Amino acid sequence: MADKIKSPVDLLALAEKAKAEVELRSGAKDIKVTVHMGTCGIAAGAREVVMAFLSEVSNAGLENVTVHQAGCAGLCEMEPMATVRTADGSLYHYGHLEDRSRVREIVRSHLAGGTPVTEYLIKTPQA
Repeated sequence: MADKIKSPVDLLALAEKAKAEVELRSGAKDIKVTVHMGTCGIAAGAREVVMAFLSEVSNAGLENVTVHQAGCAGLCEMEPMATVRTADGSLYHYGHLEDRSRVREIVRSHLAGGTPVTEYLIKTPQA
């Protein structure tokens, strides 16, 4: 176990950390990040991507964001990928997120700053 509990204070700190991690994955928030975790996504590194989003959102102190997992999005060649849904219902599909620095940039620019990172957006045909 990475966190050693040596006192009641340590236990409370660990409980708060766990509570914060659960909060990142639940509740209705303004922004929802969905990391696609189909077998193609997992093979491309989606596990690391979901962990990177959780870490970066937490480090940025963003309380209006939740991070979720879902299955395949049907764009295997773009994996690992994530979809961001903003408060107004807009969807942004990001692909080729194998580099953690891309996740960090999306969190800082789009989730915290409101400016999508167009370089990583997947161009999808309009229905």
